[in-house]
Amino acid sequence: MRDISVFDVIGPNMIGPSSSHTAGALRIARMTEKMAEDRIVKVKFTLYGSFARTYHGHGTDRALVGGILGYEPEDRRIRDSLRLAKEAGLEFSFETNTTETDVHPNTVRIQTEDASGNHLDVVGESIGGGNARLREINGVEVDISGDLKTLIIRNHDEPGVIAHITECLSHAGINIAFMNVYRKNKYDEAVIVIEVDGDIPRGLVEQVRKIPAVVGVMMISL
Repeated sequence: MRDISVFDVIGPNMIGPSSSHTAGALRIARMTEKMAEDRIVKVKFTLYGSFARTYHGHGTDRALVGGILGYEPEDRRIRDSLRLAKEAGLEFSFETNTTETDVHPNTVRIQTEDASGNHLDVVGESIGGGNARLREINGVEVDISGDLKTLIIRNHDEPGVIAHITECLSHAGINIAFMNVYRKNKYDEAVIVIEVDGDIPRGLVEQVRKIPAVVGVMMISL
């Protein structure tokens, strides 16, 4: 069972009136920004449930844009993030979806395009106390908190891939805390999520990218 932190009860140090609607939303966007291969130039937010109904008043819109800009929860620039994003050349839009009800009440889909033309489609949930979880990446269901340094590896689902990846981590002296494999269908594209103790060297990321079955590697380090 997960330990309960004081921050799960009183929430984090943050800008905004609600840990779920601001700090949690910002955390989802920050994780998305960390996964982007290049600077994000265009982003569309689709808001569900409570997010869809209250995002203006609770500052969810400013928190989400602030997260894409890389701001921390206590950064005072969050209040002006919409203006600052426009000045930085970030194109952003918001859409609400109140017809889908089989979702967590604080859910957002973030679809991005970076300066190199890469696209990313992420679904996240704000679960209270400033905490959040990613539930989907490019159509594959996942469960990522971002609490630890995390490698997200897209790969062809074939024998030996996991062994090659873990060998790279072992040679780099990295201890795996948690590892999960997600896939839609057998032998389809899979997503391997590896949460580690300590730092992840950039050289390791490049080494994993060279494995023939690997399609892409993303990293979350908050």
